[in-house]
Amino acid sequence: MVVDRFFPSSKLCGVCGTIRAKLPLNVRTWTCECGAVHDRDVNAAKNILAAGLAVSVCGAGVRPQRESSRTGQSAVKQKTPRREP
Repeated sequence: MVVDRFFPSSKLCGVCGTIRAKLPLNVRTWTCECGAVHDRDVNAAKNILAAGLAVSVCGAGVRPQRESSRTGQSAVKQKTPRREP
């Protein structure tokens, strides 16, 4: 899987999903508004793993909001239609 170069993996809270506006490279740990304390590299690794798993399950891009803004559709897992007996 390939993750978008600009995916905010280290600025994205892995607990609540909030994206921190600014996070200078010299900041190695940070606390989210939800109270979660993150190590920058560990948090980024968890977020990249989650994004990759979402792509493999849903078949959507890692940043579905970009695609949805163009098409008006969101990336969601679709169920296979059931066959009637």
